[in-house]
This record gives sequence, C-alpha cells and structure tokens, in this order.
Amino acid sequence: MKLCIFEDAWDTLFPLTYTRATFELRCGYVSLLERILRNYPSTPWCVFARDYLAGVLKNRVSAPVNDPAQLKADTVLFINGRWLMQAGELPLEGPEVVGVQGQDVLYVRAMAETLDKCAADSFDTLLNNLKRTLPHVEMKATLIGYPWHLIQQNPEAMKADFAAQNQTGIHGICSKHAAVWPEDEGTDKIYVAPRAQIHPFVALDVTHGPIYIDEGAIVYPHTRIEGPAYIGKDTHIVGGKIREGCSIGPMCRVGGEVEESIIHGYSNKYHDGFLGHAYVGEWVNLGALTTNSDLKNDYGTVEVYVQGKPVDSGDTKVGAFIGDHTKTGIGCLFTTGTVVGVMSLLISDGQPFPKTIPSFCWFFRGRVSRGRGLKPLIETARIAMGRRKVMLTEADVALFETLYQITKPERDEAIKRGRERRD
Repeated sequence: MKLCIFEDAWDTLFPLTYTRATFELRCGYVSLLERILRNYPSTPWCVFARDYLAGVLKNRVSAPVNDPAQLKADTVLFINGRWLMQAGELPLEGPEVVGVQGQDVLYVRAMAETLDKCAADSFDTLLNNLKRTLPHVEMKATLIGYPWHLIQQNPEAMKADFAAQNQTGIHGICSKHAAVWPEDEGTDKIYVAPRAQIHPFVALDVTHGPIYIDEGAIVYPHTRIEGPAYIGKDTHIVGGKIREGCSIGPMCRVGGEVEESIIHGYSNKYHDGFLGHAYVGEWVNLGALTTNSDLKNDYGTVEVYVQGKPVDSGDTKVGAFIGDHTKTGIGCLFTTGTVVGVMSLLISDGQPFPKTIPSFCWFFRGRVSRGRGLKPLIETARIAMGRRKVMLTEADVALFETLYQITKPERDEAIKRGRERRD
C-alpha cells in the first residue's frame, strides 16, 4: 500500500502557493500534509507537485517527489493535498473508487492492474484516466480553495489539534507572576512544552479555546494570549496582544495586536500594528505600525483578487495575504482583502496600498517599479535567512528565477498602469 499526496488548483491560492505546494500550507498547528499523514502512520508515501517546485520539495519533505516509480504498488491511495483532513475521515483500505466533491477529486484508491491500464506520460493525465475509469462516490469534506478558507478553518483546526496532541499542563518555565484564566480550568486547556518560557506579567486566557506553546518558545512580559492559539517552536512573543484564532509558526518574532491570523514561520512582526484575518508567508518582515484592515466600514463581504479578478469571499472579516520574503517599511497600510506577492519591498506614502501588489517589485510613492531587479532581492533573502541559521539553497534560487518569469506579466501590467496614471 502506498500513499500519494498530490496538488491541484494551486493558482487560486496564490501568492501563498507560489513558493510551496498546496499541501505545505498551514492550518491549525501543522501543515495540510502533516494532517493527512498522521492518519496513516508507518504507511509509505510520496508527493506529486508542479515541476518547478520539485527542487525545493526534495529538501523539505522526507519522501520521493514526482517519481512515477513510486506508483508501482499493489494499491495506491491518492489524496488531494488541499484536503483539511480530520482524524479517521478516510480509511486506508477499501474498494477502488474516486471520491469527489462536486468537480473536485478528494481521493482515488486504485490497484496495480488499474494503474497499469490508466498509465500515462504525466501525473495529471494518469489522474484523469483514473477518474474516467473508476466509479465515483460523492462525499463531503473540507477542501481549501482560497486563502481565506485557511483563516476560517483555523480556530476549529487548532481545537482538534490540541485534542490530537493529548498533552496538557505547564512543563516549561513559568513565572509565578504569570496568570492562566480561568484559574479553575486553565491547566486542562493549556500546554507549555518543557523548553518553553512564560515570563512574568503574561496572561493566558483559555476561555474560548486551548493554548499550545511549543518547544523553545518564549512569551515575554505584558503579553496576552487568547485561545485557541498556537505559538510555534522557538517563536518569541514580545509584549503582544495575541487574540483568539492565531497560529504562529516556528522561529517568528511577534508583537503588537494579532487576531485570527496564520503566520507560516520565520517571519517578523516585532512592533506595534494590527494584523487580522491574515495569512503571512515565510521570511516576511512587517515594519513598525504596519497594519491591515479586516472589516469594511459598511460591514459588507470582502472581495479578494484571485488570478486578476475580484472574488467575493462571502466573509465580512478578511485581512491580507502576503507572499514569502516580502518586506514592509514603517506605517504601511493594507485595505481588506489585500494580496501581496513574493519578495516585494513596500514603502508607505501614508495612503493605503492597492488591493493587489505583484511579486518581485518595489512599491514606492504609490507606484510599482522593478527596483534593482532580482539579484539584490535574492541577496537580501540570503542575509535574512542567515540570521536564523538557515541556508538559501541553489534550489531556492532556481525557484525564485522561475517565479520571476512566471510573475512578469502581472508585474509589467502594474508598472504600465502606474506610468499611465503619472502621465
């Protein structure tokens, strides 16, 4: 038996999926991939993703990537990497079938004979052949289709993850001047890992959900954390007001006010400023007083630009979605539903930014420019990653070079619009 986790519909999840496969997105304490794998312990697995991600994926996952030989097995269970899978939601064994939700394939279970009969030159063609050959069963599951779906699902995912971890209590260093509220039930809804530290004058409020503080995390004085919340490994919370529904990945430095947001990892929001209903990628630095709006003045639903077109999120609370390695200067302001690409440098002119900012650009004085090009951006990434003792690999550089070309039309169009306004 073999598991195969695959990705599809990644372009509706840009900019978050420019630099990662759909199954690497985080929701709750873990990635979508980890959530799937913990349902099938000890089962061999592999992944299939876009070709230009293969190089970085080989460094990030402990399994074969895009290797057709891995599909030579008695039975293969293909699982869509956008599936926010719950415990026990899909059994490993079962009949040959295609599980669908509307037009989306959730999973395919196929035996060796069927795989041979449906063999193809590409993974997508193989999947289509299996879809045409095998019977379908309609099912209901949580499939992540847009970035805001991750934010909507995050609080309940964290509650489920806390239960799945089956760990409670304070095992790290916790000052007697820190407080858990409510006092009579707090220890059942909190976990502080052995190497974590809770400094004096910290409040941990589990009224609305559990709090999990992972290994090596430090929560500094005058911080308030409301559950459900996850503070990742080696993350520092510096006088933060961490409101409910926040999942903060490893190696982050976070202060100010944060509400119902996911910070993927290795990113900084050290200073004051509000981040709400947002997803921030890796290696992002948000300058002092950088703030996003997550609620319109008319309380209407928020539109988000997806593939260049506005899509109604159906939600009244939607913040910003910021791609990896983007940096903001002081006082930057994002309107509801703002989408910012990968590796861009943003400088405030006192006005809110437009709803979309392309990748690999400078935004300065209200206009998009190419700045100094790709090479200096890569060198900045190398320096930033080195500060966390992480090496920028050749595969990373190759990915940025590919993405620079992929995102060129959007960037060129934004530059053209800026010139027309100036003229």
